[in-house]
Amino acid sequence: MIELTRQYGRYGYRRIAALLRDAGWQVNDKRVERLWRREGLKVPMKQPKKGRLWMNDGSCIRLRPEHRNHVWSYDFVHHRTDDGKAFRTLNILDEHSRECLAIRVKRKLNSTEVIDALTDLFILRGIPAFIRSDNGPEFIAQAVRDWIAAVGAKTAYIEPGSPWENGYCESFNARLRDELLNGEVFYSLREAQILIEEWRKHYNTKRPHSALGYRPPAPETIIPMEPRPIMH
Repeated sequence: MIELTRQYGRYGYRRIAALLRDAGWQVNDKRVERLWRREGLKVPMKQPKKGRLWMNDGSCIRLRPEHRNHVWSYDFVHHRTDDGKAFRTLNILDEHSRECLAIRVKRKLNSTEVIDALTDLFILRGIPAFIRSDNGPEFIAQAVRDWIAAVGAKTAYIEPGSPWENGYCESFNARLRDELLNGEVFYSLREAQILIEEWRKHYNTKRPHSALGYRPPAPETIIPMEPRPIMH
């Protein structure tokens, strides 16, 4: 437990308990919590609950994802390498599975980069029904809107100044910053690209997600190889 806490310093006891069970330990959350407190480990404060945005007619404007490839969302995160130069990450999520489909890391990311990243994913994953984003210039550029419409998807822009409407991406961005960006010194853009991609893979395949019953969004599956016939 302590080793996992050292490795994942921003995880609470429930997430650590899920990792222990995944490693084969037969422990429940309450036992881990008792040990956690006995060792003097800090239990992170609970996240305050957020209300949905309701309209005057009683309808909720949030578009709920109902299955994989129903709603994707994407957003930018800004950070800097150790030399003070800025870089951006383009984070793309499947809101239903909570899987991070891609994180593109570059010094500059524009509407062309958005189209390029989505093209790669559409080829690999298929085309989602909706793509949710804020009203940043890279997302509302006419080229992006036309291209998304041409491939058969629909845009779902949030209201200006209402980041809670893009809650899935906002939550992911906070995890990325809290668990990786704030704790790492990136000496080059290439180092940032490698470490962020490693974190993305861990987030998808290993990191327990509370909204998924403390299971990872896309756990790795191992397919046993069939024994080869012996040739005489």
